[in-house]
Amino acid sequence: MKKYIKIAAGLAHVDYGHIADIVKEASDAGADYIHSDAADMHDLKNMQLMGGHQIIEGIRPVTDKPIECHIYTRECDRLFIEKIAAAGANMLIIPAEHFIGAPLAYIINYCREFNMKVGLTIGCYTPLSFVEESVYDIDRLHIVTHGVDETDGKDNWGWRRSSIDLVKRARALINEKNPSCELAVDGGLRDDNLSEMVAAEPDVIILSSGIFKYKDGITAGVKACREAIDTASVEHFGE
Repeated sequence: MKKYIKIAAGLAHVDYGHIADIVKEASDAGADYIHSDAADMHDLKNMQLMGGHQIIEGIRPVTDKPIECHIYTRECDRLFIEKIAAAGANMLIIPAEHFIGAPLAYIINYCREFNMKVGLTIGCYTPLSFVEESVYDIDRLHIVTHGVDETDGKDNWGWRRSSIDLVKRARALINEKNPSCELAVDGGLRDDNLSEMVAAEPDVIILSSGIFKYKDGITAGVKACREAIDTASVEHFGE
């Protein structure tokens, strides 16, 4: 049967000077989640953006959709979690490469203390094995799908060749060990290339340039992506 896949509007390719208006438009257009990226300038110097509690405080009043804070950092302490929770974040997503073992257990518990969900990111070329133990205790497995080919290095990224296989294996892992965990895909996704990824059965698709750089504007971008996802879902899974 047709699978409903949620859209998360990713705030990586946006005008931060008008962030509240941008988020409100994407939310009103039908985005299911608001996805705020936060970097510490160590892992992602090229992005040079901060999407922590200050951004969340600014956008929380204009949307009733869940806000997820996706960090690209090497450290995360209780104070950071407390701040984004107080600002209105509903989920913290952290890189599996940097948070493994005992530190991850503390972070999961801190998120639960502040009534936030927690996710782990499998970044570029990180093996699925990094989350085989922790998948039982997380709410989101987040797969970064972009790679090195077919990209301009700015707004438009292609997928790396391993992406579809990785997402399919992640789907099987979640189905076996924690069916309540969401599977999300993030990177290089637009209305014109979603069909094969939809067939791999994600629960959430993060769309940034596909929405915020869409030629006809944000509302049209959300609607085009929603239509493409739903069409592909019917194609692959039936009515």
